[in-house]
Order: sequence, then C-alpha cells, then structure tokens
Amino acid sequence: MFVGLGTVINIAAILLGSALGIFVGAKFREHTRELIITVLGFVTLLAAADAIKELWNQKLVSELPQGWPIFAMLAALLIGALIGNALDIENRLERFGVRLKARFDPNGSSPFVDGFVTASLLFVIGPMAILGSISDGMGTGIDQLVLKSILDGVISIPFAASLGWGVAVSTIPVGIYQFAWTGVGLFLGTVLPDYQILAMTATGGILLLGISLRVMKIKQVAVGNLLPALFLAPLIAGALHQFK
Repeated sequence: MFVGLGTVINIAAILLGSALGIFVGAKFREHTRELIITVLGFVTLLAAADAIKELWNQKLVSELPQGWPIFAMLAALLIGALIGNALDIENRLERFGVRLKARFDPNGSSPFVDGFVTASLLFVIGPMAILGSISDGMGTGIDQLVLKSILDGVISIPFAASLGWGVAVSTIPVGIYQFAWTGVGLFLGTVLPDYQILAMTATGGILLLGISLRVMKIKQVAVGNLLPALFLAPLIAGALHQFK
C-alpha cells in the first residue's frame, strides 16, 4: 500500500462507473433517465439527512454553549456564501466545465457541463472525502475511501447514463481535492477534534441538501458558492468552544 491509494481507487471507481453508464445509457429512454436521476436525488437527500443529524450529536452539543451548534452552522453558511459569491466559485466551476467540454465533447452530444459540475460537487462535498483522505495520509487505513469509492462508482453509472462524460472528468477535481487532504493527514497528523469534524459534517449535509434540490430540478442552488462553509464550520465551532 502507498499514501494516496484510497483516492486512486476512488478515481478508478468513478471512471469505471462512468464508462458503464455511457455504455448502457444509450439503451435508456429519456423518461427512464429522468426517473433514475430523481431516484438519485432522493438518495442524495437521505445522505444529506444522515449528515445533518450530526448537528445533535452529543460530542458536538457538549463542546459548544447550549443551542449554539445551529448558530455555528448558520454562521458558516452565511459567511461561506459571501466568500463563495465574491470568489464566484460556481461560475468558475462551470467555466472550467465549458473548457473541458470543448476538448472532450465538442459536438455537444451530452450535457457535459451539468454532468461535470453536479458530479464534482457530489463526489467532493461529502465529509467522507475529507476524513477518508486524512486517514489515508496518516496511514491509519483507507476503509472510508474504499466505501466512498463503491458508493461513487455505483452512483456514477446512472449519472453518466444521463449526463455523459462530464461525470468521468469530475475525477480531476476529486483527485486534486482528496490528494490535498491526504497531504494534510501526511504532514499535520490529526487535524481536528471530533466536535469540529461533526460541525463540518452537518454543514456538508446542508450542501448535499442543495445538491439534491438541483438533481431533482426543484431549485438551482449555487452549491459551489457555499463550499467555503465546509472549511469555516470547524473554525467557527472551535471559536465558539471557547465560550463553553
């Protein structure tokens, strides 16, 4: 085994799932694809609920003043939204997708940009990407990333069937993001205490909620502009911990 193996497996799983999706996608009728995407939206919604419930985890509640975990998440989301809008993260992601589309899908045969942006956000936002990558860097195992790889690989099949090769190209930001966190684990060791990780997890759940609304075409939430909240949540939780 070597450092970064978990992310390599994750990338391979997404590529394999995307290839399978493209192969079988032509056999799906349009309404079948729409139904599959809706089902994925439901699953993403469940994943969001599973992450958001950590807001009431006793390990987080006990480390912050009473009633403040929700405030910590709200502050992270609001400040994160301001930063994300200022940096124009969502549009930058989309422009990056447009440039990749010109290279990999010049004939416009698939909704490349939608596939790239949606898959990139879905695969990198989950807290498992951060925690699993840090664990990989620290040499304490790749179990979390292996599990994430299985989930991402399965999810990428119907996504690629409906949204095309953009799903496969999402491995670029996935690789950059997870290798960066693997580096954190390698050089800095244990980065965050449990309560800060839980604050980040709950905030990530809100972002997943936004993704589920996008996937089901209920509301086009600019989730990319909320990404800074994921990094702000543990910092704000740490600051509020001082008032405990």
